[in-house]
Amino acid sequence: MTKMNRRDFLRTSGAAAAAASFAATPGLAWSQGVGTTAPFPDYKALVCVFMFGGNDSYNMIVPNTTAEYNVYAASRQNLAIAQQDLLPINPTSQAPGSNPFGFHPSMPGMQNLFETGKAAVVANVGPLVEPTTRDQFFNQSVILPSQLFSHNDQQDQWHSLKGAGTSKTGWAGRIADLIRVSVATQEMATNASLFGTSLWQSADETIAYVMGQTGPLPFTGFSDDPNDITYDQKQAFLRIVEAQYGSIYERAFADIQQRAIAAADSVSAAIDSAPVLNTAFPNSPLGRQLETVARLIGSRDQLQMQRQIFFVATGGFDSHDDQNQNQPGLLGGISDAITAFYDATVELNVADAVTTFTQSDFGRTLTSNGDGTDHAWGGNQLVVGDSVAGRDFYGTYPLLQIDGPDDVGGGRMIPTTSADQFAATLATWFGVPDIDLDIVAPHIGNFVQRDLGFMV
Repeated sequence: MTKMNRRDFLRTSGAAAAAASFAATPGLAWSQGVGTTAPFPDYKALVCVFMFGGNDSYNMIVPNTTAEYNVYAASRQNLAIAQQDLLPINPTSQAPGSNPFGFHPSMPGMQNLFETGKAAVVANVGPLVEPTTRDQFFNQSVILPSQLFSHNDQQDQWHSLKGAGTSKTGWAGRIADLIRVSVATQEMATNASLFGTSLWQSADETIAYVMGQTGPLPFTGFSDDPNDITYDQKQAFLRIVEAQYGSIYERAFADIQQRAIAAADSVSAAIDSAPVLNTAFPNSPLGRQLETVARLIGSRDQLQMQRQIFFVATGGFDSHDDQNQNQPGLLGGISDAITAFYDATVELNVADAVTTFTQSDFGRTLTSNGDGTDHAWGGNQLVVGDSVAGRDFYGTYPLLQIDGPDDVGGGRMIPTTSADQFAATLATWFGVPDIDLDIVAPHIGNFVQRDLGFMV
């Protein structure tokens, strides 16, 4: 029988991912001692908004000059957004007043965040192992990420940056491992998910805390009131999990249960005592998730938090059908929820300490399948916060031309910026030193620009 240590058991059992966890016992990490060890002097948080299904981001941000729009419209056919309906934006690197791009008409909140310098666009970004051209793609002369255009595989690519290989950890999990000693006094795990377990937050040494949309799911049938009949049930359960067990599996399960109970109590209490927010959030799953994140950030001092990484998500972006009917609501929901969350960070006086960014499986084909689009590759992502060098584009927005220089078929754009560069830029702002960036982003050494410059 293959020997299994405690960490392997926790990971493979799946129980660890769903349970609360705090920083692992200090010691040599898998990175063999590199990483940040001094306590952080400030607070920072990263918030990932994942759009499951593959967001058609070339309809989210559209070229708005006459020549480029005409190319876009010819490629997009019946899916093109009418030029007069676009919400114009003026990136600072472009000629003033030229309105070279526009947001989808359902995204006025994002338009305002961009125009006021609180948001940036990272253009045509996606998983890459090394810089890739159209000729290299067709000649198979470069290493490509595995299983391009597959939902699950490309979600895993964004989460893990695994390239052509495999990975059991995600880049947020690896960040948490690198800083675990620096945040050892935190009363909540660095990584927290409000949308189930995620490879993005999987790690070797630390474990993410998974909760519901509105906070930890309460244990039913337990009470701390001695006069309540369920008080005895809780005490009996605690005696079971606090007992000494000889088996590694029993000890691991008991340990998980103890931490889950403690975390459910402490995190719920912190959320309940968080400052009351005046910001109104959308009554949607994503809106509820981000409102809970805002309340947790409002409780950061009570929980002694210095660094937090949150995962929230929403679905429905696999627009093979009915794209024109469904896309306005999908993109409007993203815009409204992120705008409300930004407003909440302003209210909490942490807008410069919280950075929100988007990810999605992949972009979608420029060509229409008649009623929608199919799986593609590169796409546009958003970054929001007061520490963002906003009102600008980073990376290269491609010419949206069928069979153009970046198209590998049907309007599938080869990314001109890598997901590794995107992650490394965020990790650098978060406090990961340059020497450790290749742990977070394994292929960053293949790209000249390690920091895309969208964080200040």
